[in-house]
Amino acid sequence: MADQGARPGAVSPPDDWPADPAVGLALNRMGGFDWDLVGGALHLDGPALEVFDLREDEFDGRGESLLSRIPPEEAERVDRVVRRAVETGTDRYALYFRIRCRDGSKRWTHSQARIRRDERGEAVRVIGIVRIANRDRADAAARSELDEGRRRLTDMVERTTALLSTAETVQDVIEVLEDEEALGHLRAESVSLGVVEGTRIRLVAQGRNGPFAPELQYTRIDERFPMGEAVRTERPRFVTSREEFRTAYPRLWPHIEPLVVSSGAYLPLIAQSRPIGVLAMLYPRHGDFSDSERALLVALGSSIAQSLQRAMLYDQEHDLADGLQQAMLPRRIPDIPGALTAVRYRPARIGRSVGGDWYDVLPLPGGRVGLTIGDVQGHDTEAAVVMGQLRMVLWAYAAEGHPPATAMARAAAFLHELDTDRFATCTYVEVDLATGGLQIVRAGHLDPMVRGTDGTCAWITTTGGLPLGLAAEFAGDGGIDYPVTTGTLGPGDTLVLCTDGLVEEPGTDLGERMNVLAEAVRTGPEELPDLADMLFDRLGTQGGGDDMALLLLRRDVRDGRSRRAARPRRTR
Repeated sequence: MADQGARPGAVSPPDDWPADPAVGLALNRMGGFDWDLVGGALHLDGPALEVFDLREDEFDGRGESLLSRIPPEEAERVDRVVRRAVETGTDRYALYFRIRCRDGSKRWTHSQARIRRDERGEAVRVIGIVRIANRDRADAAARSELDEGRRRLTDMVERTTALLSTAETVQDVIEVLEDEEALGHLRAESVSLGVVEGTRIRLVAQGRNGPFAPELQYTRIDERFPMGEAVRTERPRFVTSREEFRTAYPRLWPHIEPLVVSSGAYLPLIAQSRPIGVLAMLYPRHGDFSDSERALLVALGSSIAQSLQRAMLYDQEHDLADGLQQAMLPRRIPDIPGALTAVRYRPARIGRSVGGDWYDVLPLPGGRVGLTIGDVQGHDTEAAVVMGQLRMVLWAYAAEGHPPATAMARAAAFLHELDTDRFATCTYVEVDLATGGLQIVRAGHLDPMVRGTDGTCAWITTTGGLPLGLAAEFAGDGGIDYPVTTGTLGPGDTLVLCTDGLVEEPGTDLGERMNVLAEAVRTGPEELPDLADMLFDRLGTQGGGDDMALLLLRRDVRDGRSRRAARPRRTR
């Protein structure tokens, strides 16, 4: 029991313990030097000679003897650093410099030293060490490359986020993903975007490699694909080799195999705690993704998810508004004996992309036809609803046989009684197709235009009244009154009615734009559908994003036969 708890006997240290400091330096390929600044002598020990790739018989103890190993530009830099340390009174220095080895190759070395001074502060001696530092420079280069990569990824995320902040539609988001100034900096071979639709994922964008096979356009979330896995788990999926693609996703592999792709990142796009899509990026490189890359890609996925959700909601609202707007416009233009017609409509690209522009063609007894075109203030659902009500009211009053001025006045009173703060501009033209007689009533809207068979084109100056909705507020005791302007539409002449979205352009004088429209009508195609298309293609792209409506009517008296009207065409 007496031995219990006894400490084991101490082990004797080696005979050469502790090691001489010189041994430790030599084993770590560090050499020492001692430089006498007063006498000029320089001592290098054996390991220091190895650092400089010198034999003992090649070094005579003078600093000049090292010049065969130190290139001139490096020697100048070493001298400058040492001189500055000596002259500024510091007691140490350190620097990297390159030497030229015996075989002509270059080697990075590192030197650090202490400066000894006399009682007057004058430097008299430098004692230090030198060592081979190739690994240091390689590590520094790697760190620099890594830092540059991080900066590049950070800049890319910032650039992409800035672009996404302005994206309104899913197509806008897709264009950001294709922007070389955004995700182009990821150096991905391909960038794809899939959206979740029930139990499936639908590819809505495909990268530079072109579309995948049709069977990959739609895939089920529970199928063995990396996109589905990212959505199911709500976690990023990083594939780091071609072998992993082949073994983990055998159905995808035949489509990956011919591509220059060795890795991939699949990011679930999660908004309001549910996956709404997935972003896939394929890379030609082989290997894992660093922690910083993964963090930045996850941050990127979060930003894209928020923008995609906003864009999807916008598109849904646009589709609903689009359907409402379409329902409010005439489904077809009726056949008008003695006339040819063409209509066009393009929705706005601001607000919810629904507006109050409308047109209508109303067959009337006695060979007459009523034409209306108008614009309700605003770009929202209320504007579309008010537009539909006004269109039907004008149609009803005209069908009852009321003259143009009375129909317009009653429409103005109707809008006032709706208790809405919206107003509307409108032009109503009644055409006698037998005589060409025109009766024009204008409520704050653009004048009509006529293109003659002789090649002339001019606006019809009409006396106008206040917009509907405002007229009732300023009406006197005699009620709302709209003046009527008369004119004549000759055989073969074309009447042009449009809303201001076709002529207005931000920063441009309206009069100049109206002249541009007149010139386009004058020189445009002869056939009405072609003329309508040309006007929208040429002028519609220059507009300010407002919705646009166009109505063309040509008095056609050839053989007195009925000419079938062109069906309404809606452009985007």
